[in-house]
Amino acid sequence: MSEYFSLADCDVIGFDLDHTLCRYHLKETSRLIYESLARYLVEHKGYDKDLLNLTPATWDFCFKGLVVDLEDGNLVKLAEDGTIMRVTHGTINLSTEEIIKHYGPKREWKHFNSLNTSFTRSAKYYLYDNYFDLPGALLCGRAVDMMHKVNSDFWKDMVAAIEHNYNTSAFKEDTGTYFPSVKRDPGRYLQPCSDSVKTWLHSMKNAGKVLLLITSSHSDYCRLICEHILGKDFEELFDVIITNALKPGFFSLVPQQRPFRTLINDVEESEGLPSLDKPGWYSQGNWLHLHELLKTMIGKPEPKVVYFGDSMRSDMFPASSFGKWETVMILEEMEGEGVPKSDAAMSNEAQVEPLEKKGKFESPSAASNQWGSYFVDIHKSEGGDEEIQKLTWCSHCIHKYCTMAIPSVEHIADLPLDYKFPRFSPDKPCTTGYYPRPPDSLLKSFTVCILVTLK
Repeated sequence: MSEYFSLADCDVIGFDLDHTLCRYHLKETSRLIYESLARYLVEHKGYDKDLLNLTPATWDFCFKGLVVDLEDGNLVKLAEDGTIMRVTHGTINLSTEEIIKHYGPKREWKHFNSLNTSFTRSAKYYLYDNYFDLPGALLCGRAVDMMHKVNSDFWKDMVAAIEHNYNTSAFKEDTGTYFPSVKRDPGRYLQPCSDSVKTWLHSMKNAGKVLLLITSSHSDYCRLICEHILGKDFEELFDVIITNALKPGFFSLVPQQRPFRTLINDVEESEGLPSLDKPGWYSQGNWLHLHELLKTMIGKPEPKVVYFGDSMRSDMFPASSFGKWETVMILEEMEGEGVPKSDAAMSNEAQVEPLEKKGKFESPSAASNQWGSYFVDIHKSEGGDEEIQKLTWCSHCIHKYCTMAIPSVEHIADLPLDYKFPRFSPDKPCTTGYYPRPPDSLLKSFTVCILVTLK
């Protein structure tokens, strides 16, 4: 395999929608998501009304990559080897001594092997790994804070709140808090794609690339987003659009595959399709049937596919492991660690609020004081007399399952299609694979490693 990656070498360019092609105004969207879930818990499940009250400082708790242990209400940050780096009970930090008392001197999290090898959902834990999840992590922590004793009902209530607000009929029926708010004022939550991104998409189409859009959002919400960020003619950009893809299940192997379904007025046909025989807009489906269609469209037995997404669990891991696709992770945390925002992103934000605001309340992708770096952290020994720097589990997964990582598609939209990006590789330093440059914590960690080696 080449140590470089180029879009020019790919036959098919695929995109997730939320937080990939579509960048949200995170401050407004995060508040809306939190409110939509918290309001349900208060109004339908009898939770304390104080759950609805947030201060700007509260948002510092939001951190991608946390795992909530549903048996004890602890939220954990994991190192690459599965040992625990930081823990809270609810939103309250556990000390090193408390961590060791709870998890033992090796600080091992008992469900790590299950999470690390399959990323499957579990009745024992839940991984918060995308921006739609983050307000839920904060709500989960605060709900645990208000309990005298954690019980399994709290997670059932959380799931019910999600179902109430985001089930496939909620958009059409105007139920819950989230969809009615976005429909009423989409510009408050959605950032239009820059002209450079639109030109980039057209240039790939003109270069003969097949363009895919694969999203777990339902067709009606997908249409609202795409019309706002790309324009009314967005369907002309994509050869195949797949909504309600139910990732990561979309990449499941036999016999768990779901058939593709056609849509009539945003309603799925009851009978599934035995195969895909032409481009178009479909619902649900599976990557093997899509792969057969792509072989026909491209005229190659193994078309080369790259997929852009923001979720390790739903996008990167399954597309890489099962689809054998190239994968580009959208990682806004890079912007929280010294990587400059693109000019287009800066322009969009300037229209919403002053640029000097940098905290988690204004940008949930900013660094967290409570949780530290997304990429690297310190592992403290009992008594705190020894500190070992380790990659986080999230950082390890990026290196393992991604071809490269970028803060946003805007960062590469002005580059020629044959631009050669250094790819992640086990033979290369952990700083290789991030474009336009690695995050500060990885650069610092790599420099420290070199100095220690030289000594």
